[in-house]
Amino acid sequence: MQSQDAAPRTAPASGPAVDVEQAEAALVEHYPRLVRLAYLVLPPGLGRTRRVLTAHALVQRALPRGRASASVIPAQAAGGTDGGREDPGYSLLRVQVLRTALEASRPPKRAAWPRRSQLPPLFPQVWGLKLFPRSGGADELALEQQLSALPGPARAAYVLRGLERLPEDDVRKVLSAAGVTRPTAALREASVVPRQDALLESPEFDPCSLQARPTDLMRRRQHTKAALVAAGAAVVCGVLLALPSGGWGPDGAAAPGYAQNPAARAAVDPAKVTKVPPTAWRTSARTDFSVWPARGGLTGDTALLRRALAVWSRPGGSVQVSATPGTPSGAPAGPPQLLYAGRVDAARVVIFYDGLRIARYAERAGGTDGAALDFARVDSATGAEAEAVVLGRADGNVRYLTAPWVTGAAERDLLKPSAEPVDLGLEDGVTAPLAGPAEGTGSCSTWNVLQLTEGSGTRLLTDLGELTPAHLTVGRPGAADEASKAEALRTWSPFACSLAAVRSQGVRSVNAWEFARQTLPDGSGAAAWVCTRADTWRGDGPRVLAQFQTPGGRYGAVAAKAEGVAACGTKDPHVLAGVLWKSAEGRWYLLAAGSSDTQSIRATGGVTGAADGNLLAVRAAQGAQAGLKGALEDGRTISGLR
Repeated sequence: MQSQDAAPRTAPASGPAVDVEQAEAALVEHYPRLVRLAYLVLPPGLGRTRRVLTAHALVQRALPRGRASASVIPAQAAGGTDGGREDPGYSLLRVQVLRTALEASRPPKRAAWPRRSQLPPLFPQVWGLKLFPRSGGADELALEQQLSALPGPARAAYVLRGLERLPEDDVRKVLSAAGVTRPTAALREASVVPRQDALLESPEFDPCSLQARPTDLMRRRQHTKAALVAAGAAVVCGVLLALPSGGWGPDGAAAPGYAQNPAARAAVDPAKVTKVPPTAWRTSARTDFSVWPARGGLTGDTALLRRALAVWSRPGGSVQVSATPGTPSGAPAGPPQLLYAGRVDAARVVIFYDGLRIARYAERAGGTDGAALDFARVDSATGAEAEAVVLGRADGNVRYLTAPWVTGAAERDLLKPSAEPVDLGLEDGVTAPLAGPAEGTGSCSTWNVLQLTEGSGTRLLTDLGELTPAHLTVGRPGAADEASKAEALRTWSPFACSLAAVRSQGVRSVNAWEFARQTLPDGSGAAAWVCTRADTWRGDGPRVLAQFQTPGGRYGAVAAKAEGVAACGTKDPHVLAGVLWKSAEGRWYLLAAGSSDTQSIRATGGVTGAADGNLLAVRAAQGAQAGLKGALEDGRTISGLR
């Protein structure tokens, strides 16, 4: 259970212990800022691509292995509240990121092994691409050159003072905690460069907003050919060695690995691809991908279909292959169904369906270099879950192919429930570009979703970075309704930005359920307790967030989270969560709430108290840790979500 306030989260008064979960929450929340901090402190001499990858690697390795003590560092001058103390998890991570970035700035010692931060990062890696931030103007370039002339500690001092808005005394404390032996000297050296705080926030120094260019294509092609020849020789030798004289090989009566069988040949034959008639969906009882007709202007392009099927069957080394978690990326078992083949912006796109997966093949309109192959699991999809597929992404916009029974498509901002949706239009089932939800830039001012209209009403789908958008619903598990109604939109609005936590997780649907409303102590109004549950296509690993919204608050605060649990789902429509909250009178309370069938709640540990019913409010000390137990009306006990 994490301590939350109506204001931004703050740290206790003196060096609190931070556990791994709290540090992980801080890393996810402040990831873009930590990566920018690492990028600015790293020496520009590394090169922009390695500097980007190293910055991401340092932040991703910053989590502690167990409980650790955070330094008592004041909050940013621009955002700190509650006595000027910031999130202890963020304070701990910032020191660790600074320490490793400064290590990477120093050359390895001759008589010792280099530290991990001084070596090229193993992960993350993007093969065949160079990644670098967007180019800035003359002012950004001049600042970059001035910072490159500073030693690592001075560069860190400049960034802490300009990006983190810390006063000089606090900069010294952070530098000392990061291992700098002469923080005062570092500040003095940093003062040589004039302060230009606004430039540090520019896209020039944002390693989370990147441009991509290919590496040396000729050299890469030569290396690929050599690797293929070597791999082929190894396969042939392995087959020969595996066959003992006069006996069976390890695969028994199976044909050699390089052999083709009739089913494999049929799967890559464009003449055998299934094309559903345009009117089949009107007479079928099914509402899934199996009744989608083949659409697009290139459905008759046999050469394009042949390339797409061949790449699906055996993707080459230059093909960028991606798949949602739990989705197999192997060749089709037989001829797939064609859903689309046509031009989308500057690419040729082909979309297939094989009963289990959606497969999307894309190549440049001018050639086949840089082809991409994406997979998404869609088994048992029906209704809203089979109403849209991503055709393409460009410049932060998404274009969809919709089901043949969809009659209208619109763009809606989930953070503005009262605003009218913007019509996107439909042309042969294809929408106009829709501005995608805010990426992980550290701010969330909009969250655009796709609103589809069909015979039975309207539905909301949200892009989570995958081929199929996730279906949004509202209500008690087992009786949830569409999120497109007015009251449902108001329920979702404060919690829309929390959807960023489930990007690229293979999410099928996300439900928001207001399980309790609690009158706050000291006459502070009433707060809402909402549980959001993201269920996946693979059936396991659902992500559950219990969120708390104070009166007038624009955003909800995550009070508790869990993964792989039944809470808030159809199999266990119950939940219990708690939060530390500070009233307008300056008093701290432990607030807890359960679903309506919770008979009683008891708090133990750092806070003790009990209450009949599904609500609890107990006076507590700032930073207190408590455990929660609840009893349901049927006699079963439940624990607080953590």
